[in-house]
Amino acid sequence: MKPNDLRKISAEDLTKKHAESTQELFNLKFQLHTGRLENTSKLKSIRKNIARINTILNESQAGGVTK
Repeated sequence: MKPNDLRKISAEDLTKKHAESTQELFNLKFQLHTGRLENTSKLKSIRKNIARINTILNESQAGGVTK
């Protein structure tokens, strides 16, 4: 997702999305190590999405959006 789309979502929904993404990353890593993962680029995209969500959550806790 794009950062602008994430900023429009409430903090509760972002927390839920973070938990879902973390669980998906765990499942993908498990598939990678068992040899069943075909699309390894999905790992990178999920990690980046988690980082984006963390950044937006930290910005909202800090009291505003930084440029």
